[in-house]
Amino acid sequence: MLFRLGIFLSLLSLFLIRSESAVSSIDLGSEWLKVAVVNLKPGQSPITIAINEMSKRKSPALVAFQSETRLLGEEAAGIVARYPDKVFSNLRDMIGKPYQDVKRSADSMYLPFDVVEDSRGAAKIRVSSDVSYSVEELLGMILKYASNLAEFHSKVTVKDAVISVPPYFGQAERKGLLKAAEMAGINVISLINEHSGAALQYGIDKDFSNESRHVILYDMGSSSTYAALVFYSAYNSKEFGKTVSVNQFQVKDVRWDSELGGQNMELRLVEYFADEFNKQVGNGVDVRKHPKAMAKLKKQVKRTKEILSANTAAPISVESLYDDRDFRSTITREKFEELCADLWDKSLVPVKEVLKHSGLKADDIYAVELIGGATRVPKLQATLQEYFGRKDLDKHLDADEAIVLGSALHAANLSDGIKLNRKLGMVDGSSYGFVVELDGADLSKDEATRLLLVPRMKKLPSKIFKSINHSKDFEVSLAYDREDLLPPGITSPVFAHYAVSGLTDTAEKYSSRNLSAPIKTNLHFSLSRSGILSLDQADAVIQITEWIEVPKKNLTVENTTSASPNASVDNGANSTSEESNNNSESDGGVSNGSNSTVEEPSTTDLGTERKLKKRTFKIPLKIVEKTTGPGMPLSKESLAEAKRRLEALDKKDAERRRTAELKNNLEEYIYATKEKLETSEDFEKVSSNDERQSVIKKLDEVQEWLYTDGEDASASEFQDRLNSLKATADPIFFRFKELTARPEAVEVARQYLSDLKQTIRGWETEKPWLPKDRIDELSTSMDKLKTWLDEKEAEQKK
Repeated sequence: MLFRLGIFLSLLSLFLIRSESAVSSIDLGSEWLKVAVVNLKPGQSPITIAINEMSKRKSPALVAFQSETRLLGEEAAGIVARYPDKVFSNLRDMIGKPYQDVKRSADSMYLPFDVVEDSRGAAKIRVSSDVSYSVEELLGMILKYASNLAEFHSKVTVKDAVISVPPYFGQAERKGLLKAAEMAGINVISLINEHSGAALQYGIDKDFSNESRHVILYDMGSSSTYAALVFYSAYNSKEFGKTVSVNQFQVKDVRWDSELGGQNMELRLVEYFADEFNKQVGNGVDVRKHPKAMAKLKKQVKRTKEILSANTAAPISVESLYDDRDFRSTITREKFEELCADLWDKSLVPVKEVLKHSGLKADDIYAVELIGGATRVPKLQATLQEYFGRKDLDKHLDADEAIVLGSALHAANLSDGIKLNRKLGMVDGSSYGFVVELDGADLSKDEATRLLLVPRMKKLPSKIFKSINHSKDFEVSLAYDREDLLPPGITSPVFAHYAVSGLTDTAEKYSSRNLSAPIKTNLHFSLSRSGILSLDQADAVIQITEWIEVPKKNLTVENTTSASPNASVDNGANSTSEESNNNSESDGGVSNGSNSTVEEPSTTDLGTERKLKKRTFKIPLKIVEKTTGPGMPLSKESLAEAKRRLEALDKKDAERRRTAELKNNLEEYIYATKEKLETSEDFEKVSSNDERQSVIKKLDEVQEWLYTDGEDASASEFQDRLNSLKATADPIFFRFKELTARPEAVEVARQYLSDLKQTIRGWETEKPWLPKDRIDELSTSMDKLKTWLDEKEAEQKK
């Protein structure tokens, strides 16, 4: 029984541990981030959106540094208009990019960042005269903020996450994002393409067993646009001996415009209103040259654009835009659409390319699902409706949350601790094609040294194997297969470089051996679930043919004297070697000696013979990554230093929050306590006037300190002051609590005694078998309790 109980408790503990595990998904956009948590707690939905400190379902993807204080999310958004050069945005689109591209992009959006170039040729952002952060570090701060939201929401530790990325992210961007997550202490189970997350969310509650369908997911966010063609279908599978239908989808193609999004529309409005304001002011004033003014204008323009999505006209009002001058104006939806006239045609390009390369027509598309905030613009919807010849587009998905919810499904599917009942197979592909280029001694630049490794849309994940005939050290470069299809901002198709060594030494070592084939090198590549291509392993394959000594075969035939004693000689004579004659002689000698008996197996040693044998050796080769440029991985030292800096900032933030919380607690305690002591008559019953005035005096003293010397006090000082006040006032509050709690407790006790007395009386007739001495014992205990209550109440009244 004890063994069974132990097994049961073990299984129960495993179940409880599993139920406490949680994973998250992070939809990291240019302007916003959303976080979803998968947590199998009873009584709640398994997948929920984590709200932020302002109870909002999405948070600004912002980092700010003001007066040596780091601000994240909503806090950072609160100071954009006052300190635009201290608030850093659009960080996702800067990861893995060359410095010049980041600088150009920031200037085009009127972002007054102090962007500098680091040793890799990537961008760093200077936050003060002596402090700069890489884009990976700043993104790591945002991801840590997202991870904290997940943990605060789920009330458990959440370290595993799936992070969504736009389809046009190349190798440098994906690797950089993973490094940022590592700095934040997040274990990224996988990156997922945004369209795959949305495709999961679209298909998870549908049945495709009766009909397969092609669906286009159209996403226009703040900075980019893409169209993904997804094919949904079903296949039969065996489960517990039964045939079941399993839904699945495959991403057939995805096309994009990485520089077309809602920000483009907003910038058209910004330019329009900037010109209008400049005309109003005159005197050669250009508001574009003043960062604070532009930050204010951009903030109001965003609201104006949102109003235009629901109304035919919208106002704009900016207090003290520049030089204490207010700006007010209006714009019609018609004028807005005119300003963005060329953008509507561009918005169709991804859709047209997807249909063109798939061979499908608009009528072959079952649904066109809209996701992304910018798809709410009426003119964009009308443009798509006209192209597809439809009255309405499909809006079954939440434009803001479809990606993060679908990514959460993917996280649950990949997690070891969480499994959901719903199943939907996913087949995504690489957005880019890749080639491998080989360079080294005796390797000429031709088709033999430039091999297609990964065709575009190849399934993720995949393992790839290539073999070449070569015997000297060489170098391997990984590159995009088309120079006209590179990630945004990237000018060189090569994104990774490796040196493969040890081959020359291996070839020399085995050169004296009898090689039966040219030396080969096997290269093992992997295309990860996150879409990252890498060279994982290299082996030299040596094939040699050599003579080896082997025992002679002793063929024994029972119950016959006609067996040839030279059977093994014949086998040996078949070898094409000059030494076979010698073997024949020795075999003959041994065989003669072994003929003494034929009834029992021979135990005589026949000696050895030489045979020609092929042997294959696999020698591991050394691989050293030599990638340079913005995509160059951070060194171990740089990564460790970045983690240390972020941990120091996290500790400082935690102390700042604790200080603010304790200061607020102290302030609340002072106000609440003074109000109670000065206005409530009930406290007069439990305290003297002198006692109350003494407490109020101390409250006034601490309040004065709080708004003077204590303005910048530490957390421990606030806690000490609060403890000191509580030590003085708590005795009064304790007596006040007793004033109401004691009579209630006495009443409960007396009522219990009364009820019990009635019960005992009934026992005489209803339960005559109860021992009288036990009943008398209980009655005596009741009398003692009543006496004790009477005495204590009398003492209390005095």
